[in-house]
Amino acid sequence: MRVQPRSSREEVTGMREGALLVRLTAPPVAGQANAALVRLLARILGLPVSSVVVRQGRSGRDKVVELTGADLATVQARLSERLEDPGR
Repeated sequence: MRVQPRSSREEVTGMREGALLVRLTAPPVAGQANAALVRLLARILGLPVSSVVVRQGRSGRDKVVELTGADLATVQARLSERLEDPGR
């Protein structure tokens, strides 16, 4: 996952080199962007915030996120829906 903090909108924008691209309005200060990423993914995937954890990349733009309580097919379907209809 590749994160772009301080964007004008929070959204999943697509894929680049095998990484999901996510824009966040939060700045990359004191974990604010990571917290925003967790909230956004939880909302999109219909998961509790506690089910989304940043495992790697806490201080960089490239992240590895662990999800519990969702299967791969569901995650892919919900992200695909979001990419097809960004205003959703």
